[in-house]
Amino acid sequence: MARFIVILSLLSGAFAHEHHGTTLFPRAEQIAAPKFGYHGLTGPLNWFNLNQTTNELCAKGTHQSPIDLSQSFLMTSASANPQFALSAAPRGADFINLGTTVEVMGANGTLVTKNKTSKLAQFHFHSPSEHSINGVFYPMEVHFVFQAPDASLSVVGFVIDIGGSNFEPLGTLATSLKDIPRHGNETTTKPLTFDRLERHFKQYGTYQYSGSLTTPPCSEGVSWTVSTKPLQVDFKAFNAFKEVLKFNARYTQNTPDDVNLLQNIANTLH
Repeated sequence: MARFIVILSLLSGAFAHEHHGTTLFPRAEQIAAPKFGYHGLTGPLNWFNLNQTTNELCAKGTHQSPIDLSQSFLMTSASANPQFALSAAPRGADFINLGTTVEVMGANGTLVTKNKTSKLAQFHFHSPSEHSINGVFYPMEVHFVFQAPDASLSVVGFVIDIGGSNFEPLGTLATSLKDIPRHGNETTTKPLTFDRLERHFKQYGTYQYSGSLTTPPCSEGVSWTVSTKPLQVDFKAFNAFKEVLKFNARYTQNTPDDVNLLQNIANTLH
């Protein structure tokens, strides 16, 4: 964990949206152009080469995220879920296009795990889902990023499927995407509510494991909790998200404690 915190504290803002908005990577007045992406030489296969010091774990780490959530030992019942609480935002929240994702800041929430309370820093979206469940990918995924007083990070994730209705606040956020079509665009959302989302989290079991940021610098020591039951958005909302997000998902990593897939390729080629 110390290595995780030190690496993050050295960042200049060139990388990462997974921990954007935390004290480790505070929000800047102007949104810098992203220096990583999801295609070609800026994509996940080459993140290590974008900065071989900062991004070393992207190619060599053995607790990387995302993973396929199919190992039964990772799954817990609803009674073992952490306490996940989000406050309504009657005046809306900041909605930002970072160039690599769209992110909501200014909402309040807490996550309590093993008597440690973490505060919500932001939540953001990926398309398609980064985690797969029993080998199945979903159209989207949302990550709620929490930070504890000791600077450690926890992420609560939900994969998102297409259905006949919208889980709030997903439908409300979808209506604001037209205002942030490009990198650097910002807007204020309409009022946001999270009641249905909280009930959903409490009702179903979760997958819990120790992993990493899914963006550079891929730092490890991140506590992941991913709901076993997908949320839903309708086609209209999904298309609004997809129009802005395009493709922004890291490929599936190896099982925790096993060799990094990129390290394995490098060893084989040698």
